[in-house]
Amino acid sequence: MSNGSATHAQEHGGYVFQGRTVTMPVEVRDAASGAVTYLVNASVARSLLPGPELDVVEVLPGQALFSIAMIDYRDNDLGDYNEVSLAFFVRKKGERPALGVPFLGSVVDFFRNSLATWIWKLPVDQSFTCEAGCGIWGFPKTVEQIDFEDAGGRRTCRLVMDGRHVLTLSVPRGGTRTLPEAPMTTYSYLDGRLHRTAFTPKASGVGFGLGGADLILGTHPLADTLRALGLPRTALMHVWMEHQSATFEVPARA
Repeated sequence: MSNGSATHAQEHGGYVFQGRTVTMPVEVRDAASGAVTYLVNASVARSLLPGPELDVVEVLPGQALFSIAMIDYRDNDLGDYNEVSLAFFVRKKGERPALGVPFLGSVVDFFRNSLATWIWKLPVDQSFTCEAGCGIWGFPKTVEQIDFEDAGGRRTCRLVMDGRHVLTLSVPRGGTRTLPEAPMTTYSYLDGRLHRTAFTPKASGVGFGLGGADLILGTHPLADTLRALGLPRTALMHVWMEHQSATFEVPARA
């Protein structure tokens, strides 16, 4: 959907996909998610960025921050579906850490939840959310096979694309902590132009810890790119959110 048609749709009450109207902001009322953060090769990560405006965040020389997340959307304006997010933590070029100190400042920003992300791949298993996510925000959604399994206090996610295994990720499930509302930003390209989307998540039933993830890579070419990034390796940390909600705003030119 072009910027012009998106604007026209909003003027008439919302975006329309597959005969359904999506009004803004988009509300996620309940989802369960597990996310894992890794250190990856920064030069390979930079080669995957789609434009010159962004740069990956390094927390050690040559080491960038990368996240793999599995999300089970149970009650969402865009439907009930499974999703896998592959995302880099980024800044616009020229921006500096809050402390103004390389590496250490980026670590502080990460733990303050003040770093933005750029979503590299965003497979989903339903066509409506795929079309809406691409059309509204420019998110790189594709419809793929995503299966979840719970056993032994862990959730396992298996992603298959083009009939070939991409990855299997397992994280501990469960927790008692809560995370209050915190504004966050993700970047995307819409009609070839960089946009930023503000979203505000909160969660309960939260558990987190160092390491804790098991990652197996398959034979799909995307798995080979993950290997080039340096995966699989020991995760920095994992986070589980049993009940997560969020509000996603209209994207704005960045």
